[in-house]
Amino acid sequence: MYRAAVAAPLAAAGLGLAGCSTAHITTPARSATEQLLISTAADQAAERLAGRLAVKGSVYVDAAGVEGYDTKYAISTVRDALLRHGAAMAPTRDVAATIVELRVGALSVDSESSLLGIPSIDIPLPVSGTSSTPEISLFKKELTQGVAKIAATAYDKTSGSLVASSGPQYGFSNRAEWVLLLMLSWDTNDLLPPDTRPDPKPWDD
Repeated sequence: MYRAAVAAPLAAAGLGLAGCSTAHITTPARSATEQLLISTAADQAAERLAGRLAVKGSVYVDAAGVEGYDTKYAISTVRDALLRHGAAMAPTRDVAATIVELRVGALSVDSESSLLGIPSIDIPLPVSGTSSTPEISLFKKELTQGVAKIAATAYDKTSGSLVASSGPQYGFSNRAEWVLLLMLSWDTNDLLPPDTRPDPKPWDD
């Protein structure tokens, strides 16, 4: 009888434990939205740069002084823009007629928020540390903006004389999250063309 009495609660506990599972998903250091904000801003700045530079013939893009996150994409999108504006990419510096020296002044994101309501407040507790009150949002806007500043100087490879200078060219991208009357929420952005996502969306079924 004693063994049966012990076995019953253990079996019940085992059934309860067997019914629980947790899925672990590994996420990258940065979100796709952040990457889209930066790359979209870089695309805009590169397009403006190529239009201002207007170099023709054999061109080599010198990006030796460009460092940081997302710079490989920025360099490639500048090359793409130059090609579409009439330049021809030289495979090496030696065979190019014109050197385009690239520099990147900004390639990142900024965030700002505004709230009409009562913000969350941290409350110190003697035993458990701190707790927070819920935020009450009558109206809230959280804006994240991608910013790119790219410039280039084109010069003759043989003489070193100036061919063209783009001056700083800027690109901006935006994503805003809105909350109205605590419960209504939506977002707006200029990151994707309107026909990019499938319609109807599979996750809406």
